[in-house]
Amino acid sequence: MAYGIVQEIQAWAGGSPIMLALIMSGIAMTLTTLGGLPILFISKPEGDRFGLLIDLGLGFSSGVMIVASFTSLLLPAMDIGGPARPLAGLLLGAITVHVINNAVPHEHLVKGFEGPREALRKLKAAWLVALAIIIHNIPEGVSIGASSAYNPAVGVVTGLAIGIQDIPEGFAVALPVYASTGRKWYALFLAFLSGLSELVFAVPAALVASYSLALLPLVMGFGAGAMVYVVSHEAIPETHRTGNEDKATLAFFTGFVVMLLLDTLLG
Repeated sequence: MAYGIVQEIQAWAGGSPIMLALIMSGIAMTLTTLGGLPILFISKPEGDRFGLLIDLGLGFSSGVMIVASFTSLLLPAMDIGGPARPLAGLLLGAITVHVINNAVPHEHLVKGFEGPREALRKLKAAWLVALAIIIHNIPEGVSIGASSAYNPAVGVVTGLAIGIQDIPEGFAVALPVYASTGRKWYALFLAFLSGLSELVFAVPAALVASYSLALLPLVMGFGAGAMVYVVSHEAIPETHRTGNEDKATLAFFTGFVVMLLLDTLLG
């Protein structure tokens, strides 16, 4: 059955890695939006309940991203072109997200504002949260695009795994926006916007990787480096600030196992 799902999605793409990247990032975008839907039916969260839900979602996402970085990107990239280009891409991806992280003002749920201080008063809190998630979704979109160009089956597995972890991520986007503004539909719109950012980055990544086989390992390494940076610098530290580290670690291993199972069953 799992193999049939992969075959069916590949048939939709018609052999085009660009179309496959569009389909898989579209699925991820849809699942991100669906993750934000429960916000329409809940009361405003407060205190420990609010922090725990966020930490569980970030922990799960981190587990998926770590496995995907290696099984879907780094190791296949090394099989294609040896270690030099994937490792160069790994460093470039991490450096790029680091630069964006410091150049674009955004806000963490616990750590607070991060970026140029002069921009603080120019941006509303909800948009700061949205910018943070968009920054985090850049590597996910690049990873979907690069893996789709590398191998259609790997692209499907990566897209589905990222889409699954995008469900709690969509909720993690909508929840703080709703908590700070009280506007449910606005919170859901920002969850959709965060998912849309994956599609925006997936298609160009697939296009670049498809254009040159020599560039493919570099692009795949870039996606891996960006994701590992996000997990190490952003997601895991955020889950360890409010006393929920044990539950967040359990969520991390849950996401880790889910991605491994998807990679095995659908690959």
